Amino acid sequence: MRLLRSTDLALRVLMRLAVAGDSHPTTRDVAAAMDVPYTHAAKVVAELQRMGLLTARRGRGGGLALTEEGRTASVGALVRSFEGEGDVVDCEGTASSSPCPLSPACRLRGALRRAQEAFFASLDPVTVADIVASPTGPLLLGISPRP
Repeated sequence: MRLLRSTDLALRVLMRLAVAGDSHPTTRDVAAAMDVPYTHAAKVVAELQRMGLLTARRGRGGGLALTEEGRTASVGALVRSFEGEGDVVDCEGTASSSPCPLSPACRLRGALRRAQEAFFASLDPVTVADIVASPTGPLLLGISPRP
């Protein structure tokens, strides 16, 4: 299973903010440090703010800060939220593709669904605070924008 870019970025933003201490980086700072387009970072930050995992203040003295809910958030719940409830494979087809002819009797779809749930379940007990414990936290502090 491969995570969407927005899921990956959401996790990295939360991790960066978890070790920020008293500093409050801006969305631009975070985007530059992670070498992602500002517009993409802004969308992810807006969603994390809507979820109550971070706060964002504008102007002098503003910036991003992790909330207590963000620090204790389950990585599994966060990944589920960003990834959605979709299946690993598209058996139903799309406007440009036909449904899988095996759909009525397929056992693969169920097996893949169970594997996906096992993946999420293994992340459920892991919190943002857990994934920034040493040695990760100090390494995050050393990341700076690429020239």
